[in-house]
Amino acid sequence: MAVTLRQLQVFTTVARERTLTAAAASLFLTKPAVSVALSELEKQCDRTLFDRHRNRLYLNDQGRRLLPMADELLARSDAIDQLFDNEALGGQLHVGASYTIGHQLLPALLSDFRIDTGHRDQRVNIANSAAICRALELFELDIGLIEGRVVDECFDVVPWCQDHMLIVCSPEHPLARRDNIEITDLVGYDWLLREPGSGTREQFMRFIAPRLPQWQLGMEINSAEAIINAAAVGLGLTCVSTLEARHALYDGRLIRVALDLDMTREFSLVLHRDKYRSPLIKRFTEFCLARSDTMTL
Repeated sequence: MAVTLRQLQVFTTVARERTLTAAAASLFLTKPAVSVALSELEKQCDRTLFDRHRNRLYLNDQGRRLLPMADELLARSDAIDQLFDNEALGGQLHVGASYTIGHQLLPALLSDFRIDTGHRDQRVNIANSAAICRALELFELDIGLIEGRVVDECFDVVPWCQDHMLIVCSPEHPLARRDNIEITDLVGYDWLLREPGSGTREQFMRFIAPRLPQWQLGMEINSAEAIINAAAVGLGLTCVSTLEARHALYDGRLIRVALDLDMTREFSLVLHRDKYRSPLIKRFTEFCLARSDTMTL
């Protein structure tokens, strides 16, 4: 069987884009050329690799078996191309980060990584923790930096650094100036929460919800900044990262609710267990771990 790198490149791109049209645009090929390459690969494998539904293609079991090997072969081919280049690290690094990490930590981290290594070709995807894990599962990312807990045998999860959650409210909120608040004092107030799949929402469901006799959702917002602004104008309480809330707390737009409850959460580095760890991925992982003590407040 004479599988070519071009066929594997088409295969992995179609797996990521899920349509021939999008894959063709990504590869700067015509749609017929992508279709032919994919058909030839399936013929050589004597297997269909995708399920087709309404012009979209979804990896089937055979395609999922091939994807890690195709990804590794393409990565190793890139490594060979760059073996004798002057640049110490080559290739593009695909980083996924959940919102708190992506907004508050990743820019400085990548800036320092560029200074330290000279590598400047990074692509960043910022989404909630669940979406980052889905992208890792499809080999769309090299590494994920997330704030949620992950229990999945296909991932290697490496503890990275810690963050602290706070309950905050508007300065005009009835709880704003009270001391020694008990958890039951939070009953009856609206909560502003992130969407399901968010690491921040997970922390509320882990630390706060089980301790409240009852709680009510005032609004669901998929942006930490919007939640902070909504809390600042009195739309409800919220549970938010210290990293996200620090500027609003400093400016006095938010007040920390004086509840004695330790809400420490862990940030993690997540890598797919079957993904080839190129020198670039290994270097970035080591760089992140070496800076773990400096990444939080």
